Amino acid sequence: MKPILVLGGGPAGLSAAYALAAMGQRTILVDKADRLGGAPILTGYAKLVPSGEWAKDAIGGMVRRVEGNPLIEVQRATTVRSFSGEPGDFRARLSTGAELQLGAALLCTGFTHFDSINKPEWGFGTYPDVVTTAQVEQMISSGKGVRCPSDGREPERVAILLCVGSRDRQIGREWCSKICCTVSANIAMEIRDQLPKCNVYIYYMDIRTFGLYEDTYYWESQEKHKVKYIKARIAEVTSDGKRLIVKGEDTLVKRPITIPFDMVVHAIGMDPNLDNLTLSAVFDVKLERHGHIAKASSYTSMSHTSRPGVFVAGAATGPETIDDSIAQGQAAAMAALASVQGRAREAAE
Repeated sequence: MKPILVLGGGPAGLSAAYALAAMGQRTILVDKADRLGGAPILTGYAKLVPSGEWAKDAIGGMVRRVEGNPLIEVQRATTVRSFSGEPGDFRARLSTGAELQLGAALLCTGFTHFDSINKPEWGFGTYPDVVTTAQVEQMISSGKGVRCPSDGREPERVAILLCVGSRDRQIGREWCSKICCTVSANIAMEIRDQLPKCNVYIYYMDIRTFGLYEDTYYWESQEKHKVKYIKARIAEVTSDGKRLIVKGEDTLVKRPITIPFDMVVHAIGMDPNLDNLTLSAVFDVKLERHGHIAKASSYTSMSHTSRPGVFVAGAATGPETIDDSIAQGQAAAMAALASVQGRAREAAE
């Protein structure tokens, strides 16, 4: 049978490629980056939710088993320039000039982190000690610890602002990014573990530590780690020349708040992949109204896109957890394999 293309080397793509190889299916894994691992590796995530494993170990292990599999051909720093044909008989041309004959394709192209420059009133890009959750993860995973970028000191007071680039109709982000509340609680506990004298506050509209995360992240962060939660609407983040000032309204007691901090952290959401318009044109698949890759009904056509023979998994379809992306990658692999095998049987008959 012809090989199956997996586009994207993050958790979903790694899972899909390995699942296909485990079934004896030749697979070509293409990623535009010069190394595999997707956001957890390229961004430098620290401990993952909910396993608590370091991203470099957990996702790194997925990378190693893919790179060491003889049935998986890995093409790094590569994009797909054209894609044509029918299920079971696709043709693709890569940016390296390679021409491929394929049975099916899986789009595991992930997401783009929200750029906090698009929320200027909250201080990012103006004050160096206003950072993102991704930057704090990098501080933690580097082993150097959480420090104020402006002067390298350990912060005594940290504010984490939720829903930055999520649930915000004014900037066109009309979706919940699903994992930010839990990740923020996790980061808050990490900061408290590293810096026991640091006070950490989480400012929220609502808390959405869904499923089993409620107990181990929301309640444990408060009761064990003494993280403080404040239901508020934040108006702006400014500075008095020495400290950052968070201004807004405490929506529980209906009064203004003006509180100084050493560091302010934006809990950034998950935007559609910036490449989705190009991917939509190249693979002739539809996007949903927010710009994510549209998928068919999960009840009848799991992992299918609008184009037969092209499948999708993970955060390419919208905000998703790493664990669910891995599961969806396996599901998409099975759907693609079934499609290819079905076409092969038809050809044989």
